Amino acid sequence: MLKKKIIAVALCALMTASAAVGCGQDAEVSDSGSSVAETTAPAEVDIMNYTAPEKGDTIIEMNIRDYGTVKIRLFPEYAEKGCENFIELAKKGYYDGLTFHRVIRDFMIQGGDPLGTGTGGESTWGGEFDGGTDAHLAHVTGALAYANSGSTATDGSQFYIVTGDQNVTDDTFSYYEQYGYSFSDSQKELYKKVGGAPFLDGSYTIFGQVIDGLDVVFKAQYVPTDANDKPLGDGIIIDSVKVTEYNGEDIKWYLSDYDYDDPTKQDVVNFTAPEVGETVVDMKIKDYGDVKIKFFPEYAPQAVENFITHAKEGYYDGLTFHRVIADFMIQGGDPNGNGTGGESIWGGQFDGGTYFNLIHAAGAIAYANSGSTATNGSQFYIVTGTTYDSALLKGSVSPSAETIYSTIGGTPSLDGGYTVFGQVYDGLDIIFKIQNVTTDGSDKPVEDVIIESMTVEEYDGSPLRWYITDYDDAEETSEEASEETTEEESAEAESTEEETTEEETTSEAE
Repeated sequence: MLKKKIIAVALCALMTASAAVGCGQDAEVSDSGSSVAETTAPAEVDIMNYTAPEKGDTIIEMNIRDYGTVKIRLFPEYAEKGCENFIELAKKGYYDGLTFHRVIRDFMIQGGDPLGTGTGGESTWGGEFDGGTDAHLAHVTGALAYANSGSTATDGSQFYIVTGDQNVTDDTFSYYEQYGYSFSDSQKELYKKVGGAPFLDGSYTIFGQVIDGLDVVFKAQYVPTDANDKPLGDGIIIDSVKVTEYNGEDIKWYLSDYDYDDPTKQDVVNFTAPEVGETVVDMKIKDYGDVKIKFFPEYAPQAVENFITHAKEGYYDGLTFHRVIADFMIQGGDPNGNGTGGESIWGGQFDGGTYFNLIHAAGAIAYANSGSTATNGSQFYIVTGTTYDSALLKGSVSPSAETIYSTIGGTPSLDGGYTVFGQVYDGLDIIFKIQNVTTDGSDKPVEDVIIESMTVEEYDGSPLRWYITDYDDAEETSEEASEETTEEESAEAESTEEETTEEETTSEAE
């Protein structure tokens, strides 16, 4: 799918406070105007990214903790200062122990900042330098380049490795060209073959190309990230960057050269069975019964820690589900009981991020927020949702998610905007009963639905009942949940969810 935004500015290395103002977020592209000055067509030159190094040539070996080794061919003939800078910094051990602090799926992974925030770093000469550009090098998949703060004259130590769009077509170029971008025929043909980020060409200093370990880079781009594209937890750590020589080993330029299992085609992880002894929570809802929840600390570490700690401390005991919307979700966790309160265990808000294979399937538990995952607090919701015609979902969600949303149900329009961190494995029938309570004009239950207690326990191997169809006493609910909507109804439901999401799963009042 062709995105309606140019994200080149996401690569900015924010060296100063003033630079941060202009480079801290994506540059939006409207349908009515151009975000770049019109350019003349670039010269028809051969793109040299995929020219093999000669034996004895200097290459870079980057060891990424828990992921593997990436080897990179350098191009001093086209980016002399860029190569010299990187080599000298690597020899000094400058990059060892730093992280990839910004990761954007289908775009790039960015690192090389000693502060780990995108605001630091400097060249081997101190401060910034101008690495320039060269038309022989393009932002194809696997290209290595310097991040900057608006021009190549602000190159420093921060760099990125391109993953990019793997489905570049003539339509891709037509889209960019209407906003003033221009590409040579050789650029177009190569991008259509190998993928990349063509709109970055001419603005950043490319100085290398991955010759082995491209699969490592692609695996890294799927790390769970927060709202600022920063990896969660310990992040992606660069153990070492070594300067070595090419010894004639096999070169693997393309993703197809690897035995690579695309994570987007892997199964959704919501329904991964807990192991005996694993930490779970038993939520006792007054007059309804017990709801048991499995968690995903490997994908949402802060979110799980926040919820479990709150549960242990009795924070949620006696609170209510203050907002209930049939075929959508039930929301609680606000000590004020009206959607205006609550905070994290650290005080205030926190960023729980998102993970692409944790989806809003029926029974998923996630944090409400006020517009981004950086505004998570204590409020959470449990999804009920509805089923969708799989034809309407095709291409917009993974095959695994498509199957789940079309058979089990959920709210796909929420994916990517909220931190999913758990899944109901018993008591889903209770959640489905609660969603049908009588509510007032603000979706507040007329009679309070009270969380009597939350108990942190260890999973004891009891039966897993992930789906509403697993419950004998939920026949009516099951029939309602399993009935596929028509194309018109499904489209209307998704539209309604998109319009009400920020308002109806918010942790603060408008």
